[in-house]
Amino acid sequence: MTAIHQEQFFMRLNGQNEKYRYQLPSRHDAGKFIQNLINFLFPISKDCPSCPSKDLAMKYADLRNDLSCMLQPLLPQIERDREEILDEIFAQIPAIYEQLLMDAKSITDNDPASVSIEEVISVYPGFMAIATYRFAHSFAKSGIPLLPRMLTEFAHSQTGIDIHPNATIGHSFFIDHGTGVVIGETTHIGNNVKLYQGVTLGATYVSKSLASLKRHPTIEDNVVIYANATILGGETVIGHDSVIGGNAWLVRSVPPYSQVYHQSKIEIRQNSVAITVT
Repeated sequence: MTAIHQEQFFMRLNGQNEKYRYQLPSRHDAGKFIQNLINFLFPISKDCPSCPSKDLAMKYADLRNDLSCMLQPLLPQIERDREEILDEIFAQIPAIYEQLLMDAKSITDNDPASVSIEEVISVYPGFMAIATYRFAHSFAKSGIPLLPRMLTEFAHSQTGIDIHPNATIGHSFFIDHGTGVVIGETTHIGNNVKLYQGVTLGATYVSKSLASLKRHPTIEDNVVIYANATILGGETVIGHDSVIGGNAWLVRSVPPYSQVYHQSKIEIRQNSVAITVT
């Protein structure tokens, strides 16, 4: 690239940058913040001894300062005072902490492979995705644009679990294994719900004109949804205490206490003799 072409390219970049509607915090800062916040609440994993330690008050102040910095580029899109938002968000942390303890306990109690609640908090991708979602959801309710989605997309990249920050999820939520789970923006999930890997709670079809409508299903209390089940549609309601079997495809509601299963047929050939397994 010649000096003239380089100058023209830089001028084009400057002109394009002035057209962007939003300026954002970095992905690195967003990911680092949510991980530090989770570690602050659950100091189970320890840094190496060479790293300096801080007391809780100093860590709390650092977290508030980090969030304040991340809000800086978003301020033109935020109508409220930054300190007011920070006060509101940090006032919600104790309640979110109690919710996360209930989530961790649900995972510990329901997964035979779990050794302890400490293991769940430190290791399980489902817990990380849920914790990130709960904080991102509180940010979204406080009117912060874009950052909530950045947080949940960081968790998505780390865990393979995609939870939109605007989804509504009750207490004692359990995601087992988790890879490939998708929970859409207008999903409503009740209490004591369990999801397994590959579950999709999505919309029947995608259109920008539907952005303000409920497009994703409602999952009532005490429902279990097994691997790779797909449940679609804003009017679809899965009644409480139902079990949705693996690979099921649902676009309509089912009443409480339902058991929904996908039936498949597998043919195995041995010495030219077909054996059908259903």
